[in-house]
Amino acid sequence: MSNNKIVASIPNTITCLSLVCGSVAIIMSFRCMEQIGSLAGWQWACIFMGFSAVFDFLDGAAARALKAYSKIGAELDSLSDLVAFGVAPAMMMFNLMQYHTVAVGQPGLQWLSYAALLVPVFGALRLARFNVEDVGTTTFRGLPIPSGCIFLIGVAGWIATYGYPGSIVVTLLIVLTSLALVGKFKMFSLKFKSFGLQENFRRYVLLVCAVAFLFIYGLSGLAWTIVFYLLLSVLSSRQV
Repeated sequence: MSNNKIVASIPNTITCLSLVCGSVAIIMSFRCMEQIGSLAGWQWACIFMGFSAVFDFLDGAAARALKAYSKIGAELDSLSDLVAFGVAPAMMMFNLMQYHTVAVGQPGLQWLSYAALLVPVFGALRLARFNVEDVGTTTFRGLPIPSGCIFLIGVAGWIATYGYPGSIVVTLLIVLTSLALVGKFKMFSLKFKSFGLQENFRRYVLLVCAVAFLFIYGLSGLAWTIVFYLLLSVLSSRQV
């Protein structure tokens, strides 16, 4: 294999690593309350979804640095995102709801856990729309699928810390998250093109608030971070 082909394959290899991590997260989700080492299965699922997010960032950075863009890479990235940030968090929420509805004495509401399947369905619609529409470099429409995943990880953290709020509440959160993925509202991009304060003011505000939320609320602070991201985006778009 020539050096050019090796270089060109690096971003896609990183994308595949994201896909593998997402797949492992799905496996861990089906062992959600089982103790695996020092952590429960759902916690391992969150960790591997986090690894997927890191690789998802690195594949784009590698493609830009190496100038190794390809149509296959773009499609592979979307397929990987659907698994890691659509199917994986959906299976985590499905299994958590299955467990907790029985634990709180409401086995008749277990069917509500199937609402989690809305996440990969609406996530696929969001990714397909993103691929075919002309999108801007600083704004886009609808909640990004990685952000939806982060929100659901925060919900799982909230359940672990504060207790199960009930299947109806969790189902409502899942439905709202799914609808947000295909929303028409404008969101600002989280990608930094430079580090200047003026052009990145919203991003720095969000970053500081994310650290504060995590410090105060722990893992559940991720959910509040995404809520703040949504509010900040909507308010910013109205001021334009």
